[in-house]
Amino acid sequence: FGDSERIKQVFVNLIDNAIKYTPENGTVKIVLTDNEKNVNIDIVDSGIGIPKKDIPRIFERFYRVDKNRSRDKGGSGLGLSIVKHILEVHNSSIKVESDENQGTKFSFNLQK
Repeated sequence: FGDSERIKQVFVNLIDNAIKYTPENGTVKIVLTDNEKNVNIDIVDSGIGIPKKDIPRIFERFYRVDKNRSRDKGGSGLGLSIVKHILEVHNSSIKVESDENQGTKFSFNLQK
């Protein structure tokens, strides 16, 4: 799967965000689907979601959806940018689906 430390960082960043933005008693799921040539990964939460207008920008360096909310939760706005870069180096990309107050799903795949 490439550089295991960098791939670990992808998982840590995405799971940390999912936990951070999911309320108590919410859910965070990690779904792995093994195919012939790759493994598909979905990280799905029942958290606060991302406003549609912000989705195109969430992978930009230092971009934070809601500056006040992000400051309360910590973070620099670099995590998703780093995730995107690591996956690109591994010939992959990341997709996001999100609805406010319903949760978010990040999806990517890794070649075997």
